Amino acid sequence: MSIVAHLYSFFIGVDTHARNHVYSIVTNTGILVETRSFPTTSAGIKRALTWAGRRTSGDLDTLWVVEGAASYGAVLTGHIAAAGYPVVEAGRMDAKARHGVGKSDELDSRRIAASVLPLDADQLRWPRHGEGVRQALRVLLAARDAMSTERTRAINSLTALVRTIDLGIDARKSLTSDQVDEIAKWRTRNEDVDLSTAREEAIRLAKRVLALNDDLQTNHDRLTELVEASPAAPLLDEPGIGPFSAAVCFTAWSHPGRVRNEAAFAALAGVNPIPASSGNTRRHRLNRGGDRQLNRALHTVIMNRMVHDERTRNYVARHYGEEPTKKSKREIKRNLKRYLARRVYKILNALDTVPQPA
Repeated sequence: MSIVAHLYSFFIGVDTHARNHVYSIVTNTGILVETRSFPTTSAGIKRALTWAGRRTSGDLDTLWVVEGAASYGAVLTGHIAAAGYPVVEAGRMDAKARHGVGKSDELDSRRIAASVLPLDADQLRWPRHGEGVRQALRVLLAARDAMSTERTRAINSLTALVRTIDLGIDARKSLTSDQVDEIAKWRTRNEDVDLSTAREEAIRLAKRVLALNDDLQTNHDRLTELVEASPAAPLLDEPGIGPFSAAVCFTAWSHPGRVRNEAAFAALAGVNPIPASSGNTRRHRLNRGGDRQLNRALHTVIMNRMVHDERTRNYVARHYGEEPTKKSKREIKRNLKRYLARRVYKILNALDTVPQPA
């Protein structure tokens, strides 16, 4: 296994912010060359690349380590890659390492650069590719998450309103789509100010819910188009996997080589088994870490399969029970999610299929 410090001559750590990025150049022995700050504008990034080229004698054998490569450092990461440099995402900085040393942007950028020196090469965190379909899907997924959150908030507010004030709607149960449509069609009435104000607010909330429904449908249609045009299209042939789940899996996986193997993909999804044994009990539990959006997508697929997929239902029937050799529903879901993560990874990497749970 190769140590990262043996593979590159220079390392540039970048502490990213909204207005300025702070850059530190260190050698492969950890010696600081120089630290500078540049604006986050295109001109500022070009100046930073020119400065880095001068300080490293134009050596492309320089590894850039960028904090927040998918957020504040996303634009910078694209410029670095376009310039021909290898670039990786910085891991989390350990707060304990700063104890008694202090914190500043300059110190952080140097720590970021030095943090990769002792790592094995396969531990580097290569950032997601941001071009084309992948980036478009990420934008749509983020927009969908925001719209879904706003829609839930609007429905909750509308439900609370019609339960608190009698506007002629039976809200003992959750509001149906027909009830929301009915509220949106209400007209103002000649009634007391408290009722008229509540009715106006109910109409506004109902119309907002309907508008968000239309926006979410448009988002879903666009997601479907992009997924069908991407390498993730074969995922749609798998039972229970729809455009949303396929898009989440594809954007998390990103590109060949980002996730080194299917076990790493399972860890990324938070579905790798974690030992949870004690005494005479030998068992595993699910990992509660990883990419929670990816984990939620796999969970949704499994829940769908447990209802609609015959093979999955047969698997559950064979393994569920109270006998010592049987498993709980939670353990069965853990196994199924692990199998699904392996299957998704194999499809995305265009490898042979793997056996399903038996």
